Formats: sequence, C-alpha cells, structure tokens
Amino acid sequence: MKRYTNIIDCLQDRDFIEAKTSENLREVLNKPSRVYIGFDPTSDSLHLGNLVGIIALSWFQKFGHTPVVVLGGATGKIGDPSGKSQERPFLGEKDLLRNVEEISKSFTAILDFKVESVRPIILNNQDWLDKWSLIDFLRDIGKHFRLSQMIAKESVRVRIESEEGISFTEFSYQILQAFDFYYLFENFKVILQMGGSDQWGNITAGIELIRKLVGKQSFGLTFPLLTRSDGKKFGKTEEGAIWLSKEKCSPYQFYQYFFTLPDQDIPRLMRMITFMDLEEIREIENQMGKNGYVPNTAQRRLAEEVTGLVHGKEGLAIAKQVTEAASPGKKAKLQPEILKQIAKNMPHIMLSSSEVIGEKFVELSVKIGLLPSKGEAVRLIQNGGAYLNEEKVENPSLKVEREDLIGGIFLLFGAGKKKKILVEIKK
Repeated sequence: MKRYTNIIDCLQDRDFIEAKTSENLREVLNKPSRVYIGFDPTSDSLHLGNLVGIIALSWFQKFGHTPVVVLGGATGKIGDPSGKSQERPFLGEKDLLRNVEEISKSFTAILDFKVESVRPIILNNQDWLDKWSLIDFLRDIGKHFRLSQMIAKESVRVRIESEEGISFTEFSYQILQAFDFYYLFENFKVILQMGGSDQWGNITAGIELIRKLVGKQSFGLTFPLLTRSDGKKFGKTEEGAIWLSKEKCSPYQFYQYFFTLPDQDIPRLMRMITFMDLEEIREIENQMGKNGYVPNTAQRRLAEEVTGLVHGKEGLAIAKQVTEAASPGKKAKLQPEILKQIAKNMPHIMLSSSEVIGEKFVELSVKIGLLPSKGEAVRLIQNGGAYLNEEKVENPSLKVEREDLIGGIFLLFGAGKKKKILVEIKK
C-alpha cells in the first residue's frame, strides 16, 4: 500500500483532479488548510453525483485539512446554470429550509466530526448574503465583474446560445458564488474551493474577486463529473436519480444500482467514490480481464463499499439481506415474515385483491411499473427473464391466482435478476 504525504499526490493517483488553478497548490497544502465545496439545496437529498464532492472533502480531512461545507440557502433560491439546459424551478423558503436540514445528514454520515482539529464546518450562505441590500451589493461587489468575462464563462455561453436562453437571475449566480468564496476566505480562512469540472468558471470568478478586494492568492481545484462509459451521467436511471437519502432510495435500491453498471466503469468508480486501496482496485481490474472471472464480482465489491459509506453497516446489512431473499432460486426464503421486514427497503406497491387475482402477469407488470409495455413484458418472458415469486414465467398468458400469494398478501415480480417490485395486497 502506497503511503502519501500530500493530498494532491493521492488525488492525482486516483484520477480525481481535472484541473487546478495553480501549480504550487501541492506545496501550499503541505500545511493544514481549510477547503470548501458548496451544495445547493435544490432537493431534500443529495444524489450519487454529489458523493464525489463529499469524498473529496473526506480525503482532505484524512490529510489534516478542515472541510467546510456551504449549503446554498441563498443561492438555492436562484439556481446554478452550470450543466443545466434550462432554468430550475424556484423553491419556496419553507422547502429550502427543509432541504438544507435534510441534506446535512449526508455529511454527518461520511465526514468525521469526532476529531476536533479537523472537525467539519457546515455553513449556510443565507446567513451572510441575506444581510446585503441589492444596491449595496451591486455597488461594492458587482462593480468588480466585467460583462465580457461573465459571458465568456462556459456555463453561461452554452445557455446564451441555447433556445432556452438564460435569465438575468441565473446570470448573476456566479457573482454570488464568487462572493461566498471571498466571505469564507476573509472570515473562515478558507483558501481552496473545489467542485465538479462544470464549476471552473464560478471558482475562478471567486479567486479573481479575492485578488481584487484583498490582493491575496486563493486556489481552485475541480474533479471530473461522474459519467459512464456510454456518456450518461452516473446516478441517473429510468426511474430518476440515485439519491443518498434512504427515504428516497432504499439501501437495497442503492446497492442494486451498482450491479447495472458495465465492467469498464467499475475501477474508476472505486477510485473516485470509495476509499479502497489502489492496489486492491488494480488487482480487481486485473482479475476482470481473466478467464474464470465470476461476473458482477467487482460490482458487488463496489456496491458493498459505497452502500456501507452512505448507509452504514446497518443499511448495508439490510441491502444484502433483501438481495439474498429476492434472488432467483431462493423461493424457500420468500416467507411473509421476511417480506414484511424488507418491504420498506424494496420498491413496492399496494393493490387490492380484485386488481390482482385473475389478472395476467403481462398486464400487472405494466401496471406496477416493472415494464413500460405489454409487448416488452411478452418479450421478457420469451427471453427467459420474467419471474413471479422467483419462479421463471414461461407462459405469456399466465394469470395470477390466489394460491400465488405468499402468506396471502405478497407477490414478488422480477425483470431479470436485478429489478424487483413487491406487490402487497391491501387488507
């Protein structure tokens, strides 16, 4: 296992650095520093893409630096145009406050709050931005920004050239984020801002504002956005985002997501969203290319590591229990007592007996959202990938009968080995 003395060397070896604003950042970070990432509360949960930022802060903490989390209670009212093709819907004050409170839980689960010397600092930019009047902010801060430079930012230029365009509200976002960095630099001694590669323009705007206002140097670092080998964003599925909150995405659903990923994406994810040793990752990558490799072995290792980080040992145990109970060939384990326990951790739907008994498997599969159409359900059966209570469905005309109900109340529908939906009969 390679030992590192500098955080930059560690992150570079893990392919974590897209760009940095200064070549002497490595030297600067030889001494303990404060570093920050901002997270806008546009939802009541962060998603898998946000996990990269939390992992980055945790790595800095492991090397003796203090992570600073800025929750955008103020900037969340506007919405960052970076990486967006259209303007975000505005959220009310009540929703934003709730979102700020909820997403804070993801940081307490992963960052270390026990060591006082590097204890994370969690802030809300509403606490300082709300104190400014519009006129004072435009006079004292806005005057330092040049329109030509603001328009040249990639995130702004793309939106200006799009059919949707960009509102003045979103256009001003980079000024607010730049001011955040200045405020943190002056009041909390934060010297480094990090973010995804789409944040480069916002980060450099803050560095420039600090230089103009106080004549001092600050730093920026970006990491690659999580994208799959097929170009799609990680954490996005047909059902929506892969959330970090167990209320929006159960530990089982979260765990199962990683089994859908192609082999070529696994080593990169291991480097970026886990703390696995690089030697182990290289060994796994090497084994994946050899004869005799058992499919999904790497996916399982990644799923266990990330689920344990996000949902803890208890969440991981639940995810593995549900996976085991809901695996084809495990019919003996499909007891009603177990299904009652795991129902809240698996996608499930409530239906009346009249909606189920005597209905075709094909039609029910569409009704519960297992498959988008009856045609796809029939093809799934013909291809041997349809399951009812973990028994393969071979007849497209199969109807669900009362004796199929497990314990008189449950049915487990499956599309392949990974997608499961539990149906519970209303009493």
